[in-house]
Amino acid sequence: MSSPADFQYEIYLKGLGDVVPELPTDLTRLEALAGRRLSAAAFGYAAGAAGTEATARANREAFDRWRIVPRMLRDVAERDLSARVLGTPMPAPVALAPVGVQSIFHPDGERAAARAAAAAGLPYVLSTASSYSIEEVAQANGDGPRWYQLYWPKDRELAVSFLERAAAAGYTALVVTLDTFALAWRPRDLDQAYLPFLRGIGVANYFTDPVFQKAVGGPVTDANRDAALLHWAANFGNPSLTWDDLAFLREHWHGPIALKGIQHPDDARRAVDAGMDGVIVSNHGGRQVDGAVASLDALPPVVEAVRGQAEVLFDSGVRTGADIAKALALGAKAVLVGRPFVYGLALGGESGVTHVLRCLLAELDLTLMLSGHARAADLGPDLLART
Repeated sequence: MSSPADFQYEIYLKGLGDVVPELPTDLTRLEALAGRRLSAAAFGYAAGAAGTEATARANREAFDRWRIVPRMLRDVAERDLSARVLGTPMPAPVALAPVGVQSIFHPDGERAAARAAAAAGLPYVLSTASSYSIEEVAQANGDGPRWYQLYWPKDRELAVSFLERAAAAGYTALVVTLDTFALAWRPRDLDQAYLPFLRGIGVANYFTDPVFQKAVGGPVTDANRDAALLHWAANFGNPSLTWDDLAFLREHWHGPIALKGIQHPDDARRAVDAGMDGVIVSNHGGRQVDGAVASLDALPPVVEAVRGQAEVLFDSGVRTGADIAKALALGAKAVLVGRPFVYGLALGGESGVTHVLRCLLAELDLTLMLSGHARAADLGPDLLART
């Protein structure tokens, strides 16, 4: 029976015909390659973070503080990476994180990434700030599992419309991003004076929405485009939201709900008290608060706080299959991957995303096998030593 790890032998066999991979298999090399391919503005938007980018660096440093301790003479001839997260059966505990404005990285944007995710059987999480609409991406994703990520707008009627459209288009779980009710101070974007939304990129879900269109006088055309962009800016984030507002989501979404951006144990407990199905430990890849706690450092206290009453997912700083194994060992039930697949998209479109996903799953499978573990679900703190 084939396993994700067999990808390496596929590569070696092609090498007998002098065929080598078009993209590096060390995924940490993709960022530099993408930097040479993309415009300065697009690359800065992908790679940049808040302020001095200390949080983004801390995310990576946190992974280096944990070391895997392999165990020997265990039967690992067959491995099981499968998981069920937020009601979704998955071949591996990995999902594609919600990333907006993907058309600045490749013309096919979210549609290409959604096709690659579907081919791998992994959940694709569509950002509210996508370049293509909820319905277009669902069509590209086909029968693949998909979740919808909500940037909760001020206009509640618009929020309801987003949720209803997502449910109708087959998105089965809701990911609510809490940490981006305002844009952070991001010098790479500021130095380029580049905010793609104001250029009409990443606003497809708004411009195609009937509630939004009604507010700007009809379908968005050249005649009302400026008014539409101003209406987007006035409604994008809502800093007045509180825990009491979560009841509104329960009223209008009937599937699992996960709150993204949880970093403090008390917030994790409040999510459980509010009846949320999951929390995603995330600092938005370092893009929101400079000098914030590393996402991996925040993970164990959150896991302890929820005490199994909600599923804990993780993102921020993940670059390799070994990183995924470390996050799972520290209590995450699944891991969301962002920048690596974005760089794959920039370098190779759908095939670039597929390459990234196959590399991640192969390395995760090999990490389990070579550390003496047969099931991803069995990973625990005994896998690791802290340096």
